[in-house]
Amino acid sequence: MVSQLRRASVSVCSNIAEGSARNTNKDKAHFTTMAFGSAVEVLNQIIISFELGFINNNVYQELRLLIESITNKLNALRNYQINK
Repeated sequence: MVSQLRRASVSVCSNIAEGSARNTNKDKAHFTTMAFGSAVEVLNQIIISFELGFINNNVYQELRLLIESITNKLNALRNYQINK
């Protein structure tokens, strides 16, 4: 689980980096969508960690809020890229 969580977390920023190097807004939006998917995967791993008792409620709530903030920003970025 730790390995999967690390890979998904790295995937978020890697997709943003790769997308920023693309020329078209459509390509950039595609990689932003991939980053969003990876962030949701991180959220899923956090939920599972909480349900299995690996993290307590305080940590779970804090991480959930951070991930929600990140996904909201990714969604806004994608909308900007599509509508630009």
